[in-house]
Amino acid sequence: MKIAVTSQNFKTITGHAGRARRFIIYEGEMKQEPQEIKRLDLPKELSFHDFHPTDDTPHPIDEVDIVITGGSGAGFIRRMNARGLEVCFAEEGSAPLEATQNFLNGKLPIVR
Repeated sequence: MKIAVTSQNFKTITGHAGRARRFIIYEGEMKQEPQEIKRLDLPKELSFHDFHPTDDTPHPIDEVDIVITGGSGAGFIRRMNARGLEVCFAEEGSAPLEATQNFLNGKLPIVR
């Protein structure tokens, strides 16, 4: 599975997921060590705050299954769910790899 973590500085988890333009992408399976596979650095118009076409318009985040963020509004969660993605919250400022490990070990619940 692929997991995107919002990280504006590529070092720590950031909140305001709808405005996020930078994501660290990990790949991993439950109970296994995740591997960073790439980083997304999107233009402003592709932040979900500014990206308002229909939910079936392709977006670079569509390649992942889960988005981990320090926080978001209900609208962001609805938009991710409509795209087939699920959202988890981790502590803002924490390490992206650690949060990804926590998710894969069942310690980060999916936000509904």
